[in-house]
Amino acid sequence: MPNSLPVVAVASLGGTISMTPSDAAGGVVPTLDAAQLARSVPGLSDVATITTASLRQLPSASLRYDDLMEALAWAEQQVAAGAVGVVLTQGTDTLEETAFLLDLFWTLPAPLILTGAMRAPQAAGADGPANLLAAVRVAVHPESVDRGVLVVMNDTAHYARWVSKGDSLAVQAFVSRDGGVAARLVEGGPAFFHARQTRPQPLTRPVRAWPKVALVTAVLGDDGELAELAVKGGYEAVVIAGQGAGHVSFGFAQRIGALAEQVPVVVASRAASGPTACETYGYVGAEIDLVRRGAHMAGWLSALKARLLVAALVASGVAPGALGEALANWSTLARR
Repeated sequence: MPNSLPVVAVASLGGTISMTPSDAAGGVVPTLDAAQLARSVPGLSDVATITTASLRQLPSASLRYDDLMEALAWAEQQVAAGAVGVVLTQGTDTLEETAFLLDLFWTLPAPLILTGAMRAPQAAGADGPANLLAAVRVAVHPESVDRGVLVVMNDTAHYARWVSKGDSLAVQAFVSRDGGVAARLVEGGPAFFHARQTRPQPLTRPVRAWPKVALVTAVLGDDGELAELAVKGGYEAVVIAGQGAGHVSFGFAQRIGALAEQVPVVVASRAASGPTACETYGYVGAEIDLVRRGAHMAGWLSALKARLLVAALVASGVAPGALGEALANWSTLARR
């Protein structure tokens, strides 16, 4: 009897979900490949026909832009070959960043799902198998089509745009504070809370080497010298995680004016949620003043994701004068 189950392609990049103890390292390290991960999940073969590949075996902090672009190309190839969805497993430390970066370039209706684990496979209550099963269940569901890149952890699906890691070690680490979660897994399938919305036009693939984009957090008593040193050191853009709704000190504001004449400068908020302001505060160092000095405000994008967007825009050949419009396309509220 022919197999009528949908095909889901699963690839591993490393991370806690793949880690086993190493006496030499003194802790767990990435060792399990995608096929081993898939075999460890009870009931997975009842949901989909799984094909596997092991693309990397890295802790997620060591993933590079090129690693993710290769994973993106692999995912596209799997959809072209007939997969209804693709799942990438990786470490959770950079999961909110890699999901957003992939979402900037993902052009296909098929869902691209990222998942991982907070507990290694040998730990009591290891969450990796349940997360992989949930990710595949989301990947095969028709309601997941045309939603871009999703992160599935702890029986919850998050949009790449909104997801963030809200806890360093807890199983319920991932949150979507402003936009809300995409779906909850209920009785074997995702229950989506939002209708599909039009996504911004995906970016063209990089046409040059990825730029160095500095991320500088504005703190009490800070005059912005670190941002200035970054530009002197060859960074091609600066993202500032500003205080409150995107604010900096008087001295920092003066430096931003000078820096914005040399490189793109984007100001986000360092707060856990909420956007930068547009037209509320007019004092030196507030949003109205910073825009006058040539800075762009990040809107609803976190500083982490604003940095990735700026890097992707520069790598894709977007002219400096067009960065503001491109930023606005991805940072407004009406985006899922």
